[in-house]
Amino acid sequence: MAKLNVAIVGTGIFATKAHLPTLQKSEYFTPYSCFNRTKAKAEEFAKKDSSIQKVYNSLEEVFEDPEVDLVDALLPAQFTVDALKLAVKHKKNIALEKPLAANIEQAKEFVKISRENPDVTVFILEHWSYFKAVEQIKRAVSKIGKAYSFTYHSTGPFNFDNAYLSTSWRQKPEHIGGFLSDGGVHQLALLTGVLGEVKTVSAHTRQIREQSGADDIAYALLETEAGQIGTFTYGSAFGNTEKSCFFEILGDNGSVHFDFSPGKDRVITLRTGGLTADTPKNTETITIQDEFLSTDREFEVLGEALTTKDKSKVITTPEVCFHHLSIVDAILRSSKNNGSPEQVIKP
Repeated sequence: MAKLNVAIVGTGIFATKAHLPTLQKSEYFTPYSCFNRTKAKAEEFAKKDSSIQKVYNSLEEVFEDPEVDLVDALLPAQFTVDALKLAVKHKKNIALEKPLAANIEQAKEFVKISRENPDVTVFILEHWSYFKAVEQIKRAVSKIGKAYSFTYHSTGPFNFDNAYLSTSWRQKPEHIGGFLSDGGVHQLALLTGVLGEVKTVSAHTRQIREQSGADDIAYALLETEAGQIGTFTYGSAFGNTEKSCFFEILGDNGSVHFDFSPGKDRVITLRTGGLTADTPKNTETITIQDEFLSTDREFEVLGEALTTKDKSKVITTPEVCFHHLSIVDAILRSSKNNGSPEQVIKP
């Protein structure tokens, strides 16, 4: 099977550390060309792999190239709609890093364009959507009766050595919420992947670090479309503290607790029983082996979809990723309105 030629747009840190290694070992793709607004950076990137044959002078050139099968666009969120328009104009499949747009109006336009052009494959790179944990937690939740509530908690210390702090688009974010949307959509992909869509939000946000460029912690009360109520706590901007990440779902016949704190095994604890006084109580521990923490799995799914023309395994559609960004938007709107309940906007 001939591999698909990929043009990499945006040759910065994540392209170097994540995308290029994934493409180099992929059975579906090969890095073929690249582009950066600063051409010298693209030329330096091209030296990292001998299969990279071209460096373009403009973004339009990328999409005009008949040898390109997929454009892998690592762009600041405010430029994704423009890239999608070029993909549609030149009938090129495109993969875009999250979040899918800088704000809800842009995201609506993004979804509209995508819907109107089904012949162009549009794939959003939110790799948490492809975690093994999502399906395993869902199976566990099916055993605890009716799920009524949840707690989603992801907090930690501020990382002064974060390489991405030096990038201008994160220092002065044009995407809503800065890190709250940039990283928050990952967290919400896990939450909604298990429990489904969120309907309403009541939240407060604050900015702790000047380096974040915007509010960087969020504390929210959510109600899902299925009727569960729960909390979403997110932010890694604190002082000295332990990084703590867990997701707990409570039902009338048990509970599911998922610990995904770094530095330890990712473990699901399933407790069943309690529906009645006589219901047997049991505890089961499920350790998730070899979780898909890199970008490998999402590119594998995309490669299968493009090669077989079967998109059934594609989770990260524009509509799904719109919802993740829309929850962040509702969190920010609620905080601005002193915690008032806000509806999560649909595309």
